[in-house]
Amino acid sequence: MDFLSPVNIYGAIVLVIMMLFYFRESRGKIYTLLFGIACFFSSSYGFLSGAWSFGVIELAWGLMTLRKYVGLGGKR
Repeated sequence: MDFLSPVNIYGAIVLVIMMLFYFRESRGKIYTLLFGIACFFSSSYGFLSGAWSFGVIELAWGLMTLRKYVGLGGKR
């Protein structure tokens, strides 16, 4: 596998963004929403790279995080 393939670059960017939003979750509900959305992008990376188990886990994290966001009131 090519280290600098478009899929790997996409994955690295998405994972960094996801972690930034995760660490900022305590600062506001919007970061919880953004973290959930980033989890879905991370899930797409897992499926694109052939790591379907990673894709499934990230999909589950995304769903749980969006459920958490709705429980927080779902507004900014």
